[in-house]
Amino acid sequence: MFPVPTTVFLTKGIGVHRHQLTSFELALRDADIEQQNLVSISSILPPHCKLISREVGVATLQPGEITFSVLARSETNEPGRRIHASIGLARPADPDMYGYIAEHHGSGMTADQSGDYAEDLAASMLASTLGIEFDPSAAWNERKKLYEHTQMIIESLSITASAQGDDSGLWTCVVAAAVFRF
Repeated sequence: MFPVPTTVFLTKGIGVHRHQLTSFELALRDADIEQQNLVSISSILPPHCKLISREVGVATLQPGEITFSVLARSETNEPGRRIHASIGLARPADPDMYGYIAEHHGSGMTADQSGDYAEDLAASMLASTLGIEFDPSAAWNERKKLYEHTQMIIESLSITASAQGDDSGLWTCVVAAAVFRF
């Protein structure tokens, strides 16, 4: 049985190279997680899991370690194409309750749009779990105010990597990740 993560940190990176795989490697380097054997997991933030800074989290990593993460990744070799990768996180006020992490990635959105979308996804999943009634067609800012007003969701946030495809057609890759520690 695997232990439950006690901490999580958010990170992001961008890489550009003539080879697609190498652009991904460079994005992971920029995010300081290239030496990890990343295992992609789904969207639950465990109860009592504390959010730590990237610097503190990276300092705990050991090269080659199996590392669990929620990873968003997007890449393009189309010059000028806007790409994004975001992680949204929502924590409940009750530390005994689990929260949510959402990944969002693709093309066409600005960094702010992508980050808001990922944060909205995580907060909406948590709100529905907590039984908070909301209008899913309402704007994110309206729902965020409602969630804060209920005092059942203590925090929601996001991190986003965004870039435009390299002008000469090199591969451009963006990553964002929530990395779990034990």
